[in-house]
Amino acid sequence: MEYRLTVKSKYANKYKSGYPLIFKEAIVNLKDVNEEGSIVKLVDERMQFLAKGYYGKQNKGYGWVLTRNEQEQFNQDFFKQKLQEAIKRRQHFYDQLDTTAFRVFNGEGDGIGGVTIEYFAGYYLFNWYSEGIYTFKELIIGALKELVEFKAIYQKKRFDTKGQYIEEDDFVTGERGEFPVIVKENGVNYAVYLNESAMVGVFLDQRDVRRTIRDRYANGKTVLNTFSYTGAFSVAAALGGASKTTSVDLANRSLPKTQEQFSINGIDAEEQDILVMDVFKYFKYAVKKNLKFDMVILDPPSFARSKKFVFSAEKDYKDLLKEAIAITEKNGVIVASTNASNFDMNKFKGFIKTAFKESNEQYSLMEEFSLPEDFRTIKAFPEGDYLKVCFIRKQS
Repeated sequence: MEYRLTVKSKYANKYKSGYPLIFKEAIVNLKDVNEEGSIVKLVDERMQFLAKGYYGKQNKGYGWVLTRNEQEQFNQDFFKQKLQEAIKRRQHFYDQLDTTAFRVFNGEGDGIGGVTIEYFAGYYLFNWYSEGIYTFKELIIGALKELVEFKAIYQKKRFDTKGQYIEEDDFVTGERGEFPVIVKENGVNYAVYLNESAMVGVFLDQRDVRRTIRDRYANGKTVLNTFSYTGAFSVAAALGGASKTTSVDLANRSLPKTQEQFSINGIDAEEQDILVMDVFKYFKYAVKKNLKFDMVILDPPSFARSKKFVFSAEKDYKDLLKEAIAITEKNGVIVASTNASNFDMNKFKGFIKTAFKESNEQYSLMEEFSLPEDFRTIKAFPEGDYLKVCFIRKQS
């Protein structure tokens, strides 16, 4: 079914300039559509054609523009062309021996919002972010099968309310893998599981940050890794010569998963500290015990809830940073990271400035990172470039 959606006049130029997200405030008659995967034509208030896409509710909006050609058909050849272009851009990743995990297709950055594809040492993983894009599943997976060889294809459905993961068998086609699959990232081993929860064991967007920690900052240092998940930053630090790493995460699974990541890199996990604990409580514990670290890594989720705390990056990152400053040694480094897409790097640097000012401490900004090149973004959609990482030195 195809629907015509009228764009309010004040937003028409936004879509003419290449903005890809269909959002509620921009559309006069969004209620006309309720069927996921419906084809929608965007027109201005004079009925002039603007763009064509699909309807699919996700946490970001109500669908994505896929073309500015009114005659374009969303068939397998259309998706094949998009995937082919994306794969060509990343050919040098396929050719690397020391990195075998990367993002092959990055949603709207590669021309199809609502879906990402990642590569893990011969396995491909689809993340579907709305029922709307999932209606094109057979066409998109069919297109990929025409273009690449693979051991197996897996998928994660992330389109329950609020983008939550839908638990079910994630296997799509090929030969079922035996997990974990061990992938390499700049020569470091990481265990990934494509058949478990929404997250596979390592966040690929932090590749450059992990390498920088390993190669330039960790040697001889005591390192605290908060919201540590499976300890990927801790592994990078330990391989970079850290004298000791401490990993803190509230999830029970973080302990065995972190032990596994150390083990596959030949590191004795018994010589590292791995704590299953609320990070906010750990900060208070560290202050009480007068613990200080040469490096503190802060990479919280953009939103998190524990029994006593609700954390929102936009509201609470500054205060979280103040807690980190209090337990960082003089001349120590804080790696401040956020994946919140609702504010930009300038605002993030404002949080840093305010946190140090309120802590009566001086700092210098050493370097900063955004998304790596395989996480392709477009200028017309700045929200897509969500990652912000700053290496900050606490001055003596």
